[in-house]
Amino acid sequence: MIDSKTSNATSPLARFVRTASAGEKNKVYKRVIIAATESQNKTIEKAHSVQE
Repeated sequence: MIDSKTSNATSPLARFVRTASAGEKNKVYKRVIIAATESQNKTIEKAHSVQE
């Protein structure tokens, strides 16, 4: 088992979550949600076109 407290390597995401301000996080989260919603809408549209 890897003990995360003893590991010196951190991912860019972990570093961002730990060090970014609330405002920076909100900006990123908003962009991620918008991108995910757009992707889901495209998938739904594609599924509807296949059914027709």
